[in-house]
Amino acid sequence: MNMTVSLALGSMTISWLCGGDFELDGGTMYGAVPKILWQKKYPPDGENYIRMLNAPLLIQTGRHNIIIDTGLGNKLSEKQRQIFRVYRQWSMVADLARKGISREDIDVVILTHCDFDHAGGVVMADGVGGRSLTFPRAKHIIQRYEWEDVSSPNIRSIHTYWPENFLGLAESGLLELVDGDAEILPGITVRLTGGHTRGHQLVEMKGTEGCAVHLGDLFPTHTHDNPLWIMAYDNFPLEVVELKQRLLPEYRQKNCWFTFYHDIFMKACRFDEQGKVGQTLS
Repeated sequence: MNMTVSLALGSMTISWLCGGDFELDGGTMYGAVPKILWQKKYPPDGENYIRMLNAPLLIQTGRHNIIIDTGLGNKLSEKQRQIFRVYRQWSMVADLARKGISREDIDVVILTHCDFDHAGGVVMADGVGGRSLTFPRAKHIIQRYEWEDVSSPNIRSIHTYWPENFLGLAESGLLELVDGDAEILPGITVRLTGGHTRGHQLVEMKGTEGCAVHLGDLFPTHTHDNPLWIMAYDNFPLEVVELKQRLLPEYRQKNCWFTFYHDIFMKACRFDEQGKVGQTLS
């Protein structure tokens, strides 16, 4: 993964970090879409697995450093690494250090939602048996609905909301729950979407020279631009279809960049006048 890639929006810059990359069964990422269609756009291996990034975003405004999602973290057991076929280890802290940024320099962490591949890096292992918040000075922004479901998961979400990823967060005073849409910092806004999970949220980024939107798992790769191409992991699939029908045109009309978390082929894209993927950042 090329860590030097960045997207400049004038007053802010977006970069991608390595949150630990893995492989998933291709069918789970495309739900009811026939393999004969999706494999042309995102080819699987001989076992039907596809490679996926977990690529947290770093937003630098000159005054603040913001992280969107935190990857798999460094707490997986060897068995878990094998199950999820992790082929590149989580290296967020090292990636930041190469940019001259320490853990303590992060001001805000925004979680689109709390699945283990997005929230696994909230708490990190210190290498000597201890656990601590990865970003010990950062406010952690989560939708209240999402936190309620983390705190009391159902039979489905209990397998993806892992308690070890949130140890000490509530007690730290750094957990900030939001209800619906909220401006987090100038130019950085979250909007409650639901769909993938009940408390899933998107992130808008408005710089002095352009805008970008991070739709999280509503739009995990560029191949999911068709509103009907949704994941088996989506908890409320019809909501996802409706959200994509509304949100994709809304941000296309604003000529925003769409940033991706899981896509091995591109980090971001814009759409052309015909609604097809046009300008890309790889």
